[in-house]
Amino acid sequence: MSSVSYSKTSRLVGMAIIIAIIVTLQMVATFIRIGSIPVSLVLVPIVVGAAMYGSRAGAVLGAAFGIVVLINCINGLDLGGHALWVVNPPLTAALCLIKGTLAGYVAGVIYSLVSKKYKYFGVAFAAVACPVVNTGIFITAMYFFYRDMLILWAGGSSLLYFSFVGLAGLNFLFEFGTNLILVPGIVRIINAVKR
Repeated sequence: MSSVSYSKTSRLVGMAIIIAIIVTLQMVATFIRIGSIPVSLVLVPIVVGAAMYGSRAGAVLGAAFGIVVLINCINGLDLGGHALWVVNPPLTAALCLIKGTLAGYVAGVIYSLVSKKYKYFGVAFAAVACPVVNTGIFITAMYFFYRDMLILWAGGSSLLYFSFVGLAGLNFLFEFGTNLILVPGIVRIINAVKR
């Protein structure tokens, strides 16, 4: 087997393993909620894959995450997502896929740019960017495309306050904190695989 074939096979196997981890973690996370929002535990494997295989791979891994989120919205395992699905199925599908895909892609781009000089900071910035993009796109979509639902959920409180504190606050902080805490582990994984 040539080194090019081996490299491609190794990459495919690595991506398949990470996708399996993403699907498993997202299904488990469906039952772990902060408020009505399921926690996303899959952002760490997305960052690992984006750092190891590049921004396009990060986008593929993010899309895999988005597909699982979409399936959970459709079948009602994600109650808030299901409510969005009932209101506007095409927009909900686009939101799930776009936010996951862009979170993985941006993590890969940031890692690629920063890690050339500082590998540790490349991982840290990618780990921060992933939940920021994922949650930022979600909040933006809620604010502009699901405004009536957001007003209903806010129950009279400020929409901006509810969006950042009630809707995504604790979930985002959990995802953000988990990614930051696991940066040293991510760096070790990347170093081990690249050897």
